[in-house]
Amino acid sequence: MKTAIVMDNGFEELEAMGPIDMLIRGGLDLDIVSIPGTSVTGRSGVTITNVIPFDGYDFSKVDCLIIPGGPHYQKLEKNEEVLDLIKTFANEKIIAAICAAPTLLGHLGLLKGKKYTCFTCMNEDFGGEYIDQYAVVDGNIITGKSAAACVDFGFAILEKLGGKELADKVKESVYYASSN
Repeated sequence: MKTAIVMDNGFEELEAMGPIDMLIRGGLDLDIVSIPGTSVTGRSGVTITNVIPFDGYDFSKVDCLIIPGGPHYQKLEKNEEVLDLIKTFANEKIIAAICAAPTLLGHLGLLKGKKYTCFTCMNEDFGGEYIDQYAVVDGNIITGKSAAACVDFGFAILEKLGGKELADKVKESVYYASSN
């Protein structure tokens, strides 16, 4: 399965790199897509270069869209192309959003009747059931609570895309790696 993570300047680094690392360890095909162009800078000043520009990227070949949180969510919420993309993935494919990013789904009405999580103070009445845990999967929507949840969120995505066996194999390599 092909995955794309979409970021604008101000993304939360942990919330991006946790899932990126888990998916790469699992051998999944992942593209890092930047709205500003060929680089993107996180809220703490870490810049990722050699990324794929959002303009012209073919999302039709992607099975899962990942959106990290961070202050960039405010830019994403004003970007009609991103909002249309979120709606398409929530209705037809798999979407994963963590921390502030699930509020984008909530404001679009995509969490109605769904179990979800998000950064606690950003939870509004989205018409679904807020679950106070690190990662929540409800059908094709995966949500994560906060930067502290980035590993669990990454594993939830990995399990959804590659199955429990693959997720468990990566968990074992992360948590129980031999010292030999």
